[in-house]
Amino acid sequence: MAAAIGVRTDYTSADLRRFARRCGDGDQVRRLLAVALILGGGSRSEAAKVAGVTLQIVRDWVLRFNDGGPEGLATRKAPGRASILNDEQRARLAEIVEAGPIPAAHGVLRWRLADLAEWVWDEFGLSVTLHTLGRELRAMGGAAQGSSDAKHRWKGCGGYRKLSARPRHRGQKSDDIAIFKKVSPPVLAQIKRQLPKGTPVELWWQDEARVGQQTKRTRRWAKRGTRPSALKDQRRSSAWIFGAICPADGKAAGLVMPRCNSEAMSMHLEEIAVHVAPGAHAVVIVDQAGWHGSAELVVPPNITLVPLPPRCPELNPIENVWQFMRDNWLSNRIFKSYDDIVDHCCHAWNKLVDQPWRIMSLGLRQWAHGF
Repeated sequence: MAAAIGVRTDYTSADLRRFARRCGDGDQVRRLLAVALILGGGSRSEAAKVAGVTLQIVRDWVLRFNDGGPEGLATRKAPGRASILNDEQRARLAEIVEAGPIPAAHGVLRWRLADLAEWVWDEFGLSVTLHTLGRELRAMGGAAQGSSDAKHRWKGCGGYRKLSARPRHRGQKSDDIAIFKKVSPPVLAQIKRQLPKGTPVELWWQDEARVGQQTKRTRRWAKRGTRPSALKDQRRSSAWIFGAICPADGKAAGLVMPRCNSEAMSMHLEEIAVHVAPGAHAVVIVDQAGWHGSAELVVPPNITLVPLPPRCPELNPIENVWQFMRDNWLSNRIFKSYDDIVDHCCHAWNKLVDQPWRIMSLGLRQWAHGF
């Protein structure tokens, strides 16, 4: 019979019992008490009986204690099956996901799991199921972080999900967004310097949204394998919500109008001016719609208009407000008449105004509020 493995003696039985009293891991406490019994002069058989395990398991606990001390007896997560892809292959997969497919070469305009599985086979000669590949993509992040430590290369990355694409205007210049983010804080700071000293400046974002009888169909919960239905109207009456938000203060000002023109925009600017704090000045950022720069536009004295670059709606956070309102309050419904549309628009906007935290969450942009 082999001799029993010796137990390290730099810890006493009392030390392990004190450690066990502070430990919140029940399984680790059981292991600590078993080893403490051995250190106190008890036999391995007694320790196994007290812990309710076999002698072999007690032997394994002693080895773990000798190797790592009390921390070595902590509960460890099972390693599970080894991943099919290594870090280098994940990095290549991340690159091709980020780059997107080449229609002429891959035959598709967007990646499906089936297309990526075929690419993995062609590139690495590995057969991977769609379920496994989807799990790999969810666990991965962007491109490799540049770390030489394979254990931490992918740790902390957000992972890939199947997300809705953000629309981008075909005529948008590639540098317009970056330039505006860089230039706008100095422009806002200059406007502030031109005002009387000590005048507070509020940053507002303005836009219009059309709401009509042909409402958007949004995603909804349903059983897998089914396709849920939603009401769809064929009539075309519509109204326009003129909306503006001040995310820093959680404020909003809106009007519901029958059409978009300079007169309606002037009325909306007047409404915004009413919501600006007394003694403050509002910088209202608008897109380059014709009625935003018309010579007929009447701009109140406590407002300065700043235009966005052309064809860059994603710079305006109120676009997120429109999406939220449509998804939650203005979609999948039938409007009886124009007046019904106006009533629903007013109700939805007032509901937003009553949620200043929502306006802050949807509208705050760090790059815009640094002036």
